[in-house]
Amino acid sequence: MALVGIARLASQSPLLDAKTQVQYFEIPARSILNRTKPGMPFQWTINPYRGCEFACKYCYARYTHEFMELAARDFEDRIYAKAAAAHLLRGELRRVGPKDGIAIGTATDPYQPAEKRFGRTRSILEVFARERGRHLSITTKSDLIQRDLALLGEIARRNVLDINLTITTLDATLARLLEPRAPRPDLRLQTVRKLAAAGLSVGVFPNPVMPWITDGERALDRLARAARDAGAQYFGGGPLFLMPSAQKVFFPFLAERFPELAPRYRNLYAHSAYLGRGYKDALRARIAAIRDRYGLASAPVEHRPELWEEQEQPTLFPLQ
Repeated sequence: MALVGIARLASQSPLLDAKTQVQYFEIPARSILNRTKPGMPFQWTINPYRGCEFACKYCYARYTHEFMELAARDFEDRIYAKAAAAHLLRGELRRVGPKDGIAIGTATDPYQPAEKRFGRTRSILEVFARERGRHLSITTKSDLIQRDLALLGEIARRNVLDINLTITTLDATLARLLEPRAPRPDLRLQTVRKLAAAGLSVGVFPNPVMPWITDGERALDRLARAARDAGAQYFGGGPLFLMPSAQKVFFPFLAERFPELAPRYRNLYAHSAYLGRGYKDALRARIAAIRDRYGLASAPVEHRPELWEEQEQPTLFPLQ
């Protein structure tokens, strides 16, 4: 059967570079901005890469590789860098309203190891460094974001910029099981500290919160306290969303590492990728109480950039 659409593009993508287990490709893209569905806290998303090397066992975005006729397990071993990302963005920003939120890194981490080689995220940020009055957010698990500290500071002078660090657990052993190739939790906390010290708006998300694995009161309390101490302004947390593509990886992982939980999870997600209202309400209340304990907000705090309306000042970042 002939491949069509994104599957055909993936099959024809040239190999950019490779290392043990992981192969990198470049894939053509018609667009770099994707419109979200109604009800989301932002209107547009940007994901500079397809696939994510961090190999998180619970990752919901594995379904995107199935669009390319690839297996769910290929998600962390076949990474596609989107071509001409900055060029596409410059053209597409004309149709984005000034009040529209743009979220970078909603499906795949924009600072995964591929970014060291191909710099697609940085090229996108360089476009935003020339913009003014935008509402932007970045979500990552990676300390590589520290590389762009000066650039992020320049963006934040003219735009609302919030940075979300995902820290699922402070337990390094558990983190290595759940997120085999992601930076250690202590490196992520160190990143929160450096971003906050640079005056950037930063928060911590313990997402996804997993029943009987990371949802305990003590573990969440410890994480929130560490986030506050590192300078985080807000602390979120949503329950595990487990699509069929993610179940193909997560359920065998549970059977191997947490066999006592495997049948309970299969029962929880037997009829839906979402957990029930009862669990969600209980988790929401638990996290809200913990947040209040440490004076953390539930979402980014409204703030006005230095050059939002005031007279333009000389740039601090040497734009190319």
